[in-house]
Amino acid sequence: MPGRIGLIVLESAAKIGRRVDQILSEWRDGEHFIIPSECPRFSSGEGKCIIRESVRDRDIYIILDVCNPSLTYQMYGETNRMSPDDHYQDLKRVIAACNGKADRITVIMPFLYEGRQHRKTTRESLDCAVMLRDLEAMGVHSLITFDAHDPRVQNVVPLMGLENVSPALQFTQALLTEYEDLQPDSGHMMFIAPDEGATGRVIFLASLFGVNIGMFYKRRDYTRIVNGTNPIIAHDFCGGDIRGKDVIVVDDMISSGGSILDTSRQLKEMGAKRVFIFSTFGLFTSGLDKFDQAYAAGGFDRIFTTNLIYQKPELLDKKWYCSVNEDRYIAALIDTLNRGSTLDNLTRPANKIKKTLELYQAGS
Repeated sequence: MPGRIGLIVLESAAKIGRRVDQILSEWRDGEHFIIPSECPRFSSGEGKCIIRESVRDRDIYIILDVCNPSLTYQMYGETNRMSPDDHYQDLKRVIAACNGKADRITVIMPFLYEGRQHRKTTRESLDCAVMLRDLEAMGVHSLITFDAHDPRVQNVVPLMGLENVSPALQFTQALLTEYEDLQPDSGHMMFIAPDEGATGRVIFLASLFGVNIGMFYKRRDYTRIVNGTNPIIAHDFCGGDIRGKDVIVVDDMISSGGSILDTSRQLKEMGAKRVFIFSTFGLFTSGLDKFDQAYAAGGFDRIFTTNLIYQKPELLDKKWYCSVNEDRYIAALIDTLNRGSTLDNLTRPANKIKKTLELYQAGS
C-alpha cells in the first residue's frame, strides 16, 4: 500500500486544492493532507520551491492549474503575469524539492501543459512530449489530466502512468439537473462535433444517449499562420436535419470562442431548438463580451465548462454560464489511487451515465 496522502497545492490551484482536502478530510476521519509549500521569487524573476513539512514516504499528489492567468510576480520592479511556462516551471521546482524522498509522486494537471502542441506538422517543437519526458525523468509515478486534446500523446511515456479522465458524467448530470424538459432520443436531440478532432467525444456521448451526431469541418487557409495556427475560412456542416432539436456541441476547450460561436450561430440558423455547449476548459482568452452579444442575439442557450481551471468572477455571474464542479471527482481519484484500487469506475463513466439517463427518463 502507498504511504499516507500528502497534497502539495500550487497557488495556481489553491481554491480547488482546499476543497479537495476538505472532501478527503470528511472521508478520512477529519484528517487534513495539505503540506505547506511556496514558490517565492527573487527580484530577478528567478524562483525556488520551499516545502515546509517532511514528504518522506508520503503518497504525494501535486495539484496545479497551468492556465491560471490571475497570478503575478515582480521582476526588476515590474509586474509580470504568470504564463503556463511559469506554472510548469514551478511544478518542476516542487518535484525537485521533494528530493526523491516521497513514496511516489502523482501530478494532477487538469489542463495538459502544451497539450495543443501534440504533433509536428513542420520543423517545430513538440512541447507536450518534452514535458512528459521531463516529468518521467524526475521520478513522477503518474499524471492525471482531463480531456487531453489528443490522448495519444501518452505513448511518449509508456512506462509512466497517464490517466486521461473524461468529465462526461458531470456534464450529463449538470445538463439534466438544469433542464427538466429534455427528451434524450434521436427525434429530439443531437450531439455536434465543432471539428473533426472532437468526434470521439461526441460519438461516446451520442452512443450512450442513443441519438445521432453531426460534425463541422473547418476549412482553413494553409497559406498563412496567424497566432500560431492557420486561420479558419469557414465551418461546413456534415449531418442530418436538426430542425426542432436540442443540439449539444462538445469540445475540449473554448479559447477565444470564435469557432464555437460561429458553429452555434449556424446551428440556430439551421433550425435548432436550443444549443447547449459542453467544453471541459473555458479559457475565454478574448473576454466575455462576444459571448454576451451572441447570447443576446439568440446564438446559443447555455455554456457548460468545468471548474478545473481558473474562472473569472464575472464569468460565474453570467446567465448563459453553468459551472460544472469537479472537486469531488478529483478527491475520489486521489482516494482510490491511495487505496490501491482500480480507477476503471471513475475513468470509464459509461455505466453511470446510462444510469443517470434512466433515472431522468423515469422522472426520478
